[in-house]
Amino acid sequence: MSRVTHADMSNEAFPFLNMQEIDIGYSLVKAIRITYVGELGWELYIPTEFSLHVFDTLVETGADFGLKHIGLQALDTLRLEKAYRDYGNDIDNTDSPLEVGLSYFVDFDKPGGFIGRDALLQRKEAGLKYRLVQFLLEDSEPMLYYGEIIYRDGKPVGYIMSGGYGHTLGASVGVGPVENEGATVTVEYIKSGSYEIDIAGVRYPAKASLRPMYDPKRKRVRC
Repeated sequence: MSRVTHADMSNEAFPFLNMQEIDIGYSLVKAIRITYVGELGWELYIPTEFSLHVFDTLVETGADFGLKHIGLQALDTLRLEKAYRDYGNDIDNTDSPLEVGLSYFVDFDKPGGFIGRDALLQRKEAGLKYRLVQFLLEDSEPMLYYGEIIYRDGKPVGYIMSGGYGHTLGASVGVGPVENEGATVTVEYIKSGSYEIDIAGVRYPAKASLRPMYDPKRKRVRC
């Protein structure tokens, strides 16, 4: 990025979750220090009339670094390893940040509050009825896609919302909600269970985690 802009792209000048307007070629671009693949990166918001120019500038400069087009499937694989949620697929407007592991983006002490704060606090105090969990198959051969039933201690508790092969983790990875027959789903409930996922009538053992199995401390996106 530092090759295509006059802006200071260092970690000190452009920290994680920061947004700045920068120049790329002939265009001003809104750059957000956030990533959907679990690595250091930026999302760029480009004026329509400059989109092709900015794209060509990035591709031309990136050739020196081995930049290649990899496609949406590769993007989806990387975000699944990092357990990033796909809005409209993994989550929607019926979920709250609490169930789907996004509560760290909620500032309950925000001055003046926010719409829905009281409802969220009530939901938190009442206990969560489900949680979105990341799963990694222990067998590297079978594939997860969508809709595979999740078993905890032999009982069905949910299904996979998104799945794909995790090339870094070495097996299929997916995310899906886990319930507790109407009772509260605690962190201990998730950690204490033994999990299997049904693929074409065969149950395969799986590891479960509420935190991303790839870079759980988010060091790579902050470096």
